[in-house]
Amino acid sequence: MRKTLNAVYEAAAWMAALLMIGVLLMVLLSIVSRLLHFHVPGTDAYAGYAMAGAGFMALAHTLKRGEHIRVTLILGRLKGLARHRLELWALTVASVLSLLLSFFAWRLAWQSHVFHDISTGSDATPLWIPQILMGLGSTVLSLAFLDEWWLEWRGQRAHGQEAGHE
Repeated sequence: MRKTLNAVYEAAAWMAALLMIGVLLMVLLSIVSRLLHFHVPGTDAYAGYAMAGAGFMALAHTLKRGEHIRVTLILGRLKGLARHRLELWALTVASVLSLLLSFFAWRLAWQSHVFHDISTGSDATPLWIPQILMGLGSTVLSLAFLDEWWLEWRGQRAHGQEAGHE
């Protein structure tokens, strides 16, 4: 199971990297098209979709690497059971919030699909397509928080600098 979860987090990170390349390509296409006096509609919108998608797809990988910003003023002073309980509380809250984010992200994509919502730009992209990345990224983040919660519950979660948390 650990290999599968790590593969999911890694795949999401690679997707984020590919989306960042997409941002680069859209910006380059926009620049080159202006220099050569022709217009490619939608490059700004697609760069924005790719940037948002990259941000959401990178969330879980960032969490698992211990790179999310954490306020450790109190946590850093605790040891043993008190630290364990505070970590579980924080991970429970984060899991609930990420699950809510995931639910509402998927609901937004579904509603955009049902109502045939399209972007207001010249590209007229059906908005559910880029919104899928938001739902997918937040779902993988929820999975990562639940994974962290489970590891903490079992006492297998790394703390401190070895986990990249401080």
